[in-house]
Amino acid sequence: MHDAIRSGRTAPRRIGVVTVGRSDWGIYLPLLRKIRLDRTLRLHLIVSGAHLSSRYGGTVEMIRDEGIPIGDTVDMLEASDHPEGIARSMGRGVAGFAGSFARTRPDLLVVLGDRFEMFSAALAALPYRIPMAHIHGGELTEGAMDDALRHAMTKLCHLHFVSTTDYARRVEQLGEEPWRITVSGALALDHLKMTPLYRKHELERLLSVPFSPAPLLVTFHPVTLEAERTSDHTDELLAALGRSGMSLLFTMPNADTANFIIRKKILAFAACRPATYLFENLGTRAYFSAMKYAAAMVGNSSSGILEAPSFGLPVVNIQPRQAGRIRAANALDVCCRRTAILAGIRKALDPAFKATLEGMTNPYGTGRAAAAIHRVIRSVKLDQRLIMKKFHDMPGTPRRRKSDA
Repeated sequence: MHDAIRSGRTAPRRIGVVTVGRSDWGIYLPLLRKIRLDRTLRLHLIVSGAHLSSRYGGTVEMIRDEGIPIGDTVDMLEASDHPEGIARSMGRGVAGFAGSFARTRPDLLVVLGDRFEMFSAALAALPYRIPMAHIHGGELTEGAMDDALRHAMTKLCHLHFVSTTDYARRVEQLGEEPWRITVSGALALDHLKMTPLYRKHELERLLSVPFSPAPLLVTFHPVTLEAERTSDHTDELLAALGRSGMSLLFTMPNADTANFIIRKKILAFAACRPATYLFENLGTRAYFSAMKYAAAMVGNSSSGILEAPSFGLPVVNIQPRQAGRIRAANALDVCCRRTAILAGIRKALDPAFKATLEGMTNPYGTGRAAAAIHRVIRSVKLDQRLIMKKFHDMPGTPRRRKSDA
């Protein structure tokens, strides 16, 4: 049995938090700050994935700049972005996290989202019987293998912090007991609420990018269930952007299968097109500020679904990566063809469409998720009831009859 459960000790509860890249780091920050201020808790931050790779901007420096101590690191990414390389990275990750938990065993482990690096941590924690809390379960991204990883993590974890009531129902549908599920809202909105944005002239000076006229903010990731079509997908996007006549601010794709193809094509496109600016990682404050001043957002990033509604920012959401996610009225879903993408951009830039977004409500909450999550992880009993999961059948589920044999 887990040490903290067996001994009933009153020492600060050690909360392990796994961060694997820029996609989760900015989201986590409000919760990490609450943990650090709570004397009954002790933060044990485990850094892995793209944070430790210079290819993706070496974002471990963002963590150090925040002054948050790093408890351990797990270097897991292979150089290859082919399926074999991703699978090998996952294997390295399981082994690396197993070693980390052997050195320092958290009383409770927090994981977020659907990345394969995050899944490696959850899988490694299973034999240790470490209670796990999962943030952002129940969501759908039907164009990515992350969808399967997210639902698998739901079954590995013991507590669930979901961003909407619809997602709570889906987690329950996966067999999780209702008492384990908390509708917290999206943690990213807490960070947005607490982040002071740059003024336009400050952002222009910081990035050396003009925001008058406003550029399109572009983030495009591989559709991992259609990785063989990544080259064609990228060509369609760049053709539409080239015909848009807009200045373009790109943030580069994350460490998914076939991301190198997108990177190579964006670099070649930018080399021969004026008013095109590339950034490996803007950092949270500059990224949120760019969302405030951008003309529109184009791509398939979850930030277009989660955070953009809070800015009333039009988003040309290229399917199918985010298919299945709840979206607000700012999201214009288009297929990955240049004509459809260009038509979406033109509609997003239409003043009449932008006017319809004034005062819109973000379906992912109002920025109070950190308090809800903190309240549970500091008070939940780390006992056998938490560890021993029972499958919860939804009301009306027919019971299997006894065999006649």
